[in-house]
Amino acid sequence: MSAARPVPSGPPPAPAVQRLAIRYAKRGRMRFASHRDIARAVERGVRKAGIPVAYSAGFSPHPKISYLGGAPTGAASEAEYLELALTASCAPAAVLAGLTAALPDGIDVTEVVDLAAAPEWLRLEASEWEVVLPGVALAEASEAVRAFMAADHAAVERLTHKGLRTLDARAAVVQMEAGRRAADQAEAGCAILRMVVRHLTPAVRPDDILAALGHMSGLAPSAPALVTRLAQGPAEMGRAATGFSDPAAPPSGPGAAQGQEKSTCLHAEDAAAAPGLLAGASGQLPRGAERPDPAAGAREPDGRDRPDARDRANQSTRTC
Repeated sequence: MSAARPVPSGPPPAPAVQRLAIRYAKRGRMRFASHRDIARAVERGVRKAGIPVAYSAGFSPHPKISYLGGAPTGAASEAEYLELALTASCAPAAVLAGLTAALPDGIDVTEVVDLAAAPEWLRLEASEWEVVLPGVALAEASEAVRAFMAADHAAVERLTHKGLRTLDARAAVVQMEAGRRAADQAEAGCAILRMVVRHLTPAVRPDDILAALGHMSGLAPSAPALVTRLAQGPAEMGRAATGFSDPAAPPSGPGAAQGQEKSTCLHAEDAAAAPGLLAGASGQLPRGAERPDPAAGAREPDGRDRPDARDRANQSTRTC
């Protein structure tokens, strides 16, 4: 007769009574932090703020914090999301103030929403990206974009923990434009790309798209590209949702970018309309579809430097 399985001693964890969705930005040096580093910083911030987070059962309880669609390591983001399960109801504004005071520089909480009131808030099916290309002229970037958008496929290879994989970067791109905004002619050789990319399985990252542009058109920045996620939202997000038709207009919707950092080259000038949503290719599926590829690697999130927002929230670390 086999021995009975050991059972953890002590009372079971308190049940979750509230679920909050949190949008946050990652800026400055935090763009180079790994997903584990970000998760540890968030867990410490939750404890420091006194938020009653729910824990899993078992011998090694973990806080019930879920991260959704993190940006890859090295990329900044104005629209990262996580879900937090709580054992007591808390006002979203109080949670926002507590986390603002408790989190380190470079991680800015921009919005907290109760998912009971907005269950569709975390419909994250596509992302808008901005890519600054140092040393690339606007004409060169525009020609590379035209060639890429006219192609049926754009195969790129990526080394994963399960070996070399081939992805179709073109299948994920809904829209792409090239533009420039320079303060003077000395900065004129700094083109930027604005693109809407669907979340596929396996994921197509901005560096995959840049690799495809390099293979197809020889596009080669003189320094590493500065990649920033501006927004996340539904798959149909495009010009109406992300401000492609008017670079001066801020993005809108639940995944709108907030507090975008100014740089020498930031917003793209308006260009011709890009083709609409494409069907998946090379076995790539929209995220959440049946039979997701088990070999898809986890993506790691990062961010940019932030202004200090703690001065107005330093008085209290207890949010509920």
